[in-house]
Amino acid sequence: MKFKFDFPYEPHPAYQKKVAYFCMEFGIDQALKTYAGGLGLLAGSHMRSAYSLRQQMVGVGILWKYGYYDQIRKTDRKMEVLFLEREYGFLVKTDIRFTIRVSGHEVWVTAYYLPPELFKTAPVFFLSTDLPENDHLARTISHKLYDANPETTIAAAILLGEGGARLFETLGWHPDTFHLNESHALPLAFHLYSQHKSSEKLKQQLVFTNHTPEDAGNLKSSCWLLQKMGFFGALSWEEVAALTGMKDDWLDHTLSAVKMAGITNAVSQMHRTTLLKKWADDLEQEPNLISITNSQDFDFWNDPEMYEALQQNNDEALKQLKLTKKAELFEEVADQCGELFDPAVFTLVFAKRFAGYKRADLFFHNQERLHKLLRNREHPIQIIWAGKPYPMDYVAIGVFDRLVELSKTYPNAVVLAGFGIKLSKLLKRGSDGWLNVPRLTHEASGTSGMAAAMNGSVNIGLPDGWFPEFAKHGVNSFVVQPCDSNLPEAQQDDQDAEHLYDLLENTVLPLYYNQPAQWLQVVKQGMIDILPQFDSKRMAAEYYSNSYVK
Repeated sequence: MKFKFDFPYEPHPAYQKKVAYFCMEFGIDQALKTYAGGLGLLAGSHMRSAYSLRQQMVGVGILWKYGYYDQIRKTDRKMEVLFLEREYGFLVKTDIRFTIRVSGHEVWVTAYYLPPELFKTAPVFFLSTDLPENDHLARTISHKLYDANPETTIAAAILLGEGGARLFETLGWHPDTFHLNESHALPLAFHLYSQHKSSEKLKQQLVFTNHTPEDAGNLKSSCWLLQKMGFFGALSWEEVAALTGMKDDWLDHTLSAVKMAGITNAVSQMHRTTLLKKWADDLEQEPNLISITNSQDFDFWNDPEMYEALQQNNDEALKQLKLTKKAELFEEVADQCGELFDPAVFTLVFAKRFAGYKRADLFFHNQERLHKLLRNREHPIQIIWAGKPYPMDYVAIGVFDRLVELSKTYPNAVVLAGFGIKLSKLLKRGSDGWLNVPRLTHEASGTSGMAAAMNGSVNIGLPDGWFPEFAKHGVNSFVVQPCDSNLPEAQQDDQDAEHLYDLLENTVLPLYYNQPAQWLQVVKQGMIDILPQFDSKRMAAEYYSNSYVK
């Protein structure tokens, strides 16, 4: 039977505007391997909140045949990368077929459909080129999320951007607003412009969100290569130059999106300030840049039993539940690492994408203090690291492996592999402290700490991204004293490490062991203060009122 799309639920009167949400990754469920990290988890929360609020939104992504990758171990427990073929019987395999043009060749595209009731999300379509009509090269476009081959990355952008637009044309569902959640689907903007040749009309249609100030996350590509690949669609070189303001032979994907979109969204107040400084010399006029702070879906991430105890003001039940959740996490620790952690011991977790600026190895900047911290018998600590480096980022993989070597010396320090939604939930529920120590101004938002607070884990971190909007030192969290961000990076790392050690040794650990009632108050206040500001229903509503409607 021919696939026919009708929006599957009655939209709320406040959210009638039709929105198409383009994202390269969606972290919706452990079983659906279409995400790499925070961007995907954020998109998953946005889709769930759009469903909860009954917003007329449809997501579009790519069905990655091999996902991002599976994080496994070598025989010496260090990290190994596994690309495992995936099948998803729960997705609706549609009969949709259309072609896009990549490097002068017609490439066939199909779509898989995720019905809203399955995971309580807005409807989401996943595009794929893995079809018998295509040759091997065309089929690989939808094989690996963030493929290391630059031409494959460009082809994936064409698939998501132009292919997503073609999908909606094929469905006969005509969005009022197109939301580029990061610049990965930038060919969408060129496709839309080619329809009406009006930059003003394009601005009325297009909304863009940037998620990082890091150069590594803001791609620049050879214009010659992009044109050869078909990135600009049917547009001439002159039209592209006029739209994007290109001054040389390299296209800045992020700045191009900023110039073509009617509204650009930063993902925290601090991120907006950082971007205005970063782009000051590149934009002729100040962009229409607002901040909508990222958030996570409370209904998906929170521990309901802990909140029930909190609402009943049952401190004993709350403490016992935390011990139970720690024991559940420690079963995973024992299974993977052969160590038996103690639920009575303060447990600190660092779990997120392994990128240089996030500094998973900050403790290494003073080996003597690290030894003292891990051997402290009066105020013992257990530390767990988890996270996935980019599979070709050998520096980040080296950090992971170095942490594994550390764990062979200290039985109270472990590194878990297989980081994903399931393990992330275990870590958030089973941790006492959640560590976030990015190099200052480099974290756009960060959302893992929000979900941690929803599970009674206390945030310990530098005042970057979302954290300054939440943190009350010693009340709902603990703030590491930041160093001067104008210092050379090596000096920043040394000073931040010293301040982190000082905070743990002199404040956090003594409070946990010597004043447990006061520690519990910090836990409870974090659980209270995280709502409603950092629940993604607030975020999803703000996108409509502050971005889509305007």
